[in-house]
Amino acid sequence: MPFLREPSHILLLLIVVTVLFGAKRLPDSARSLGRSMRIFKSEMKEMKSDEPEVKGKSEDSSEK
Repeated sequence: MPFLREPSHILLLLIVVTVLFGAKRLPDSARSLGRSMRIFKSEMKEMKSDEPEVKGKSEDSSEK
């Protein structure tokens, strides 16, 4: 019995969330979540691009 299987379940969930948080806070929350995800993705890309440089530096320092 999967959760949110029928469209009526999704509609009910959206109504409950709107009532709990209010119509004004939902766009602000979504905007903040989007910004956070963008920052997280850019940091992950930066970490991946920095990874080969870090390995190269550690190999050079171990040879000395």
